[in-house]
Amino acid sequence: MAILLQIKSACKGYGEQILLDEADASISDNVKVGFIGRNGAGKSTLLRILLGEEELDNGEVIRHPNLRLGYLRQHDPFVKGETAMDFLQRESGQPSWKCGEVAGQFELKGVYLDGPIAELSGGWQTRVKLASLLLMEPNLLLLDEPTNFLDLRTQILLEHFLVNYKAACLIVSHDRTFLGATCDHTLDLSMGKLTAFPGKVDAYLEFLQEKKMHEERSNQAVLAKMKHLEEFIAKNKARASTATLAKSKEKQLGRLELTKIESAQPVARIRPPRITPRKGPALRCKNLSIGYPDRTIASDVNIEIDHGMRFAIVGDNGQGKTTFLRTLVDSLKPITGEVRWGHGCTVGVYAQHVYTSLPEKQTVLEYLYQNAAKGKKDQDILEVAGSFLFRGMHVKKPVSVLSGGERARLCLAGLMLSDLNILILDEPGNHLDVDTVESLADALTNYEGTVIFTSHDRHFTKTVATSIIEVRDSRVTIYSGQYDNYLYKVNKEIEAGERELASQKAKIPQAVAKPAKTEVAAPKNVDRDPAKEIKLVEKNIAQLDAQKRSINTQLPKVTDIEELDRLEKELISVTERLSAAEDLWSQLNDEIQEL
Repeated sequence: MAILLQIKSACKGYGEQILLDEADASISDNVKVGFIGRNGAGKSTLLRILLGEEELDNGEVIRHPNLRLGYLRQHDPFVKGETAMDFLQRESGQPSWKCGEVAGQFELKGVYLDGPIAELSGGWQTRVKLASLLLMEPNLLLLDEPTNFLDLRTQILLEHFLVNYKAACLIVSHDRTFLGATCDHTLDLSMGKLTAFPGKVDAYLEFLQEKKMHEERSNQAVLAKMKHLEEFIAKNKARASTATLAKSKEKQLGRLELTKIESAQPVARIRPPRITPRKGPALRCKNLSIGYPDRTIASDVNIEIDHGMRFAIVGDNGQGKTTFLRTLVDSLKPITGEVRWGHGCTVGVYAQHVYTSLPEKQTVLEYLYQNAAKGKKDQDILEVAGSFLFRGMHVKKPVSVLSGGERARLCLAGLMLSDLNILILDEPGNHLDVDTVESLADALTNYEGTVIFTSHDRHFTKTVATSIIEVRDSRVTIYSGQYDNYLYKVNKEIEAGERELASQKAKIPQAVAKPAKTEVAAPKNVDRDPAKEIKLVEKNIAQLDAQKRSINTQLPKVTDIEELDRLEKELISVTERLSAAEDLWSQLNDEIQEL
C-alpha cells in the first residue's frame, strides 16, 4: 500500500497560537480518513499546507510522485451562460458520455444538466462542482466540511459515491453521521498533535474515553502505592534493622510516576431560555401561498403547530425551506393566505444574515446586555457568556474581531438570555463545532417553548425534532412519520435512482460507453476460490471481534499498571487486525459479486 502523503515533524503557528507541534501523520492510497478536531485547532490550515497554499514553519510534507490531489473549491468557477454539461466538459476534458455518467450519480440530468448553471440553487451547483472534481480522477480527495449547506439528499448521494470511490479521501467534518458512513480511519488534531486511529470516528471517541479512564485508574493505583510506600518509609527509616529496606523503598517511590492526563478543553454548556409553558396552537397557516412576485414556490399551505412542539423543516435545496421560514417571520409577505401566531407568542430568529450583520463596534458583553430579557442579573449574563466560551477578557472583544463560529455562538447566547417562547432557527449548527452542536441539541430538547428549525445535520435533527414539515414539489405539509422514517424514504428513492442509472448504463453499447482497452488483462488465478476464502475471513473476523470484546471486558477490572499497558497495546493491535480483515472481506465480496 503506497503512502500518498507523509507529514513529518510539522510545526506551524501564528504568534503565540501553536497549531502544529512536531506533528506526524501519513495517508495511504485507497484509505478514507475522517479528519476531526475543535474549531480553531488548525484543520483548514493543514489542508492549505497539503495543497501548497501555505508553508510549514518547520518539518516537511512528502508527496508521492503519482499523487493527484482533488480539492472541492468553495468559489464558483462557472462561466456566464454555460450549462452544467458545458462546465463539466470544459473543466475535465472528458467526453460527454463520461460527464453524463458521473453527473448522473448526483442526479444531474435533464434541465439540471443541460440548462443554465446560473439558475441552479447553491446545493445543485455544489453537486456540479463535485461531479467536476471526480471527473478529474484524483487519487486523494481533500474535502473541507463538504456537508455544509448540502441538503439531505445531496449528502446521501455524496456518501454513496464516496463509499464506492476507489481512491483515498481526507474529509474534514463535524458531521459524525457523514464521517461514520464514509470513513474507516480517523485523524485527530488536538493541541498541535496528530493522532491516527485505524477505525471509525465513534470507535475512536470511545477509545479516547477508555484511554482516559485507564489513565485515571492507573494514576489511582500509583497514588495508592505511593501512599503505602510513604507510610512504610515513615515507620521504618528510623530503625536500624529496617533502615536499609526503607532506603530501598525510597528508591522505588522515586521511580513511580503519574501519567499526565491532558486537561479537558472547555466545552459550551448551553441552557435554554426560561419561559412559562403555554398550551394550544402557536401557529396557523391558512390557504397560504409563498414565493415572490414573479414566482410561486408553494401554495395551499394549511398547517397548525401547537406550543411546545419542535418541528424540523426538511426538503431538498431550492424547494423553498428558507422561503417558508422567511414568510413565517414576516420578512417575506405571503402571496395569498395568512400566517397567524397565537396570543402571547414572542418569536426569536437565528439565520445566516443575523450573525453576519451584528453591530461591529459592540463588545460581546454589550451585545448580550442589549439582548437579555428585562431583569436579567449581571451574574446570569456572565454565566451564559461563559457557557458559550466567552470568559475573562473574551467578553470585552469587539464583534469586529470575532470568527464565524464565535459570532454564531454570540447570536445563540443572545437568544438563550431572552424570554422568547418561539425560536426559529435556520441551520443553527453551521460554523459550530461538534461539542457545541451537541450542547445546543440538549438545550433545545429541554426548552419548554416551540422550535421550528432547518438543519442538514442528521444527528442534530433526530435528537431535537418531535415532528417533521416537508417542503417538496410546491407543497408544504406535515410529514406523518418520524425523522428515521423520512431518512429511510429518501435513501430508498436514491437507491431506486441508482438502480435506474445502472440499468441505463448497461444498455449503452460498450463501444460507445467506454473506449476499448488495448492492453491484455492479466489472467486470474483459476485455483483461487473467493467463496472459500471469504468463509475463512469471516471466521477470523468473528474471533478478532470476540477477542476485542474480551479485552474491553477485562480493562475496567485491572489495576496493575503493567497489565493495563499490555491490554491497551493488545486492544490497538486487535483493532488494526480486525479493520484489515474487514477490508479483505469487502474485497472478496466484490470479487464474488463480479463472478
